[in-house]
Amino acid sequence: MSEDVLLAPTDTYLKAGIHIGTKNKTAYMSNFIYKTRSDGLSVLNLQEIDKRIAIAAKFLANYDPEDIIIVSRREGSFKALNKMKELLGVKIFTGRYPPGTLTNPQLDTFVEGKVIVVSDPYTDNSAMSDAFRAGIVTVGLCDTNNQTNNIDLAIPCNNKGKKSLGLVYYLLTREYMINRKLIKNEKEFEYKLEDFVEE
Repeated sequence: MSEDVLLAPTDTYLKAGIHIGTKNKTAYMSNFIYKTRSDGLSVLNLQEIDKRIAIAAKFLANYDPEDIIIVSRREGSFKALNKMKELLGVKIFTGRYPPGTLTNPQLDTFVEGKVIVVSDPYTDNSAMSDAFRAGIVTVGLCDTNNQTNNIDLAIPCNNKGKKSLGLVYYLLTREYMINRKLIKNEKEFEYKLEDFVEE
């Protein structure tokens, strides 16, 4: 696949380790696996990762920022999510997600939304079950070992590494802004990948 079709240069994807999976793989995620290395780690297909990030950004662009909720217990994503909140105005929950936030109006933390993005269906499972009960569409960053039950749109990627998480959220932010016509193209996006990646 030629570089100009991809959202980021192949080299950027590889350096971030976005394609490095785990030694475990689930049936659904095996569709996105390119190969299994000799050390047992599964390697995700870069073209599929790129394609899914583009689809997810286009899909999220159908929603106003205040209707988007992003949840992540993965510390490697906190800098990226704070940047997304600053640039787009999305709602974020970093660290522990308070159960009932999407379903119990009595809670101080109660929020309403139309779509939720989770960094890892395993660590963010309480947010996912709330979203399911509330009828909220769920987008999930899924590694090779993730189950995809109750996920409407899966983005295959390494959802454990800080460089990988930073890159996914960087691209989602940039492409969301392009799809919403907030900027014309990626040249107008004034932020660097480093702005989204934890030190």
